Amino acid sequence: MHNFNFFAEKPSSTYRKSDFHFLILVVLLWGIGIVTLYFCSMTYGMRFHQNPFHSTQRQLISSFIGLLFMIFFGVIDIKKLRKILPFIVLGSLFLCVLTFIPGIGVERNGARRWIKIPYFSTFQPSEAIKFSMVLYLANLFDKQRNSLEEERSDFPAVIGLVVFGGIVFAQQDFSTGIFIIGSGLLLFFVSGVKLKMFIPLAGLAIPFFALFILLEPYRVNRIVGFLAPDSYEQTLNWQVNGAKRAIIDGGLFGQGIGTGLTKLGGVPEIQSDYIFAGWAEAMGLFGVAVYIAILSAFAYRVVKISLHCGNYFAAISSFGFGMMIVLQSLVNIGVAGGVLPSTGIPLPFFSSGGSSIIFTLAMCGFILNASRIEEENEIENFDGEGIR
Repeated sequence: MHNFNFFAEKPSSTYRKSDFHFLILVVLLWGIGIVTLYFCSMTYGMRFHQNPFHSTQRQLISSFIGLLFMIFFGVIDIKKLRKILPFIVLGSLFLCVLTFIPGIGVERNGARRWIKIPYFSTFQPSEAIKFSMVLYLANLFDKQRNSLEEERSDFPAVIGLVVFGGIVFAQQDFSTGIFIIGSGLLLFFVSGVKLKMFIPLAGLAIPFFALFILLEPYRVNRIVGFLAPDSYEQTLNWQVNGAKRAIIDGGLFGQGIGTGLTKLGGVPEIQSDYIFAGWAEAMGLFGVAVYIAILSAFAYRVVKISLHCGNYFAAISSFGFGMMIVLQSLVNIGVAGGVLPSTGIPLPFFSSGGSSIIFTLAMCGFILNASRIEEENEIENFDGEGIR
């Protein structure tokens, strides 16, 4: 029978607290995102739902759910999280499988990326895949770190990454699949795994990716439009050019909230994939600089938390979550500015999409959890349960 002690082993003031600066940055990004979504989605809401607050209301509901996830992953004991990790991984894979079942999965333009949620619209399981992939790899890398040299094998991690990416590719979500593979490779790199083992796989992957692009005309059009931006201004590049015009029209200090192309609906889907153009038009170069500064501070705090975290599993996971949010943001900005081909990857905290904001906040909750960990006690005392 366990002996319980009602007194702390050391004064409460000496326990590390959650990173308050990181929390402030999360609140700032979320708040700016909600305001931007409101004025970018007013025209869309009135045109299709007769409600200018339609997208904002849905995002607030999703944000509340995300807050619950954030609290859960922010307070759960790391050992307990690792014990339920198999259920998280299998659950996310199961949700992806549901997208292929008629009546449950939702098909749009030949892609099955969503499942129906009664009274709420749809849910995109690939966001859950991003979350579980990071935890899965971090768990395996930590176990390899504590194993004997002759017992170490990176094969389970490679297979896991292929499964996570493969099931998203099967949903016809090429850009998200590529992003998941790239994020996974980043975790391999920071964990000290030699990436030369992926050279043979790259030889097989390149023809596969090329075939995957060629099989869908809209993917080919995106590449063609990107390579010839001046040749298809009124067709393939209409959306991208609209976003670039909105960014340029913002000038130094912006045109103000809800004006210009944003108000006129001159940028298709500006409330989702191209919402950064709406922010840039409203706030100008000054607003862009403010956002970049906040995102940079966010990345800095993530790296600092990861480096000072005493738990290797939590450190790798928090780094993976943070860099996933930052890199996804940079990709979205690159697309809006015409630097990268159109991808469909949302801007974290900003883009309309309940699944994205829910798991973005869940990731932030885990990072806050990791910021409190001082000693590597969870790892040393971990009994080996969880994914192997």
